[in-house]
Amino acid sequence: MIGNDIVDLSLAVKESNWQRPGFLEKQFTKKEQESILNASDSFLQVWLFWSMKEAAYKCYTQQYEKRFFAPKKFECSMISKTKGIVVFKETKFLTSTFFNTFYCHTIAKQQEEETVVFSSIGLPKKVDFDIKKEVQILTGFLTKEILQKKSSIGAPSYYRKEKKLTSACSISHHGKYGAFAFTLHNEYKRITI
Repeated sequence: MIGNDIVDLSLAVKESNWQRPGFLEKQFTKKEQESILNASDSFLQVWLFWSMKEAAYKCYTQQYEKRFFAPKKFECSMISKTKGIVVFKETKFLTSTFFNTFYCHTIAKQQEEETVVFSSIGLPKKVDFDIKKEVQILTGFLTKEILQKKSSIGAPSYYRKEKKLTSACSISHHGKYGAFAFTLHNEYKRITI
């Protein structure tokens, strides 16, 4: 399974007051709160942890097809500046985050999986087309033959004539940005990234 999350940092500045009373306590564990408050840039640390939690949540819910809201139960820790681990119950997710001045984008996958991941950032309204275009490049099937179907919890998968092309897919958008990450079914894997 795979999950991803993107945060439009300029929108987060305008619409999310992470410093309001109770926000950190409701969303983050004590250990995470300490990391946030001791970070050189607390604002970025908040959104790094938030995107890690969201990406791991999306990964988890794809597997178990059950939605819930419990961000505090997903605990983040950093391995490096851009690599982290999120733990939920007994499940570990590896995360990889890319930052720039515009957004924070995190991809999560289960630690045990050795998977091929394709991802991209673009405009929110173009994400579905961008995925189809990438699947076309990787499989050779035309974009007009590739269809999106959603699971009972809304997780997308891509098909051609009832044959599943992606084994996992995650789409996210926030503000001006859309993002996706997916893995191809084994029979279609031609490229390792």
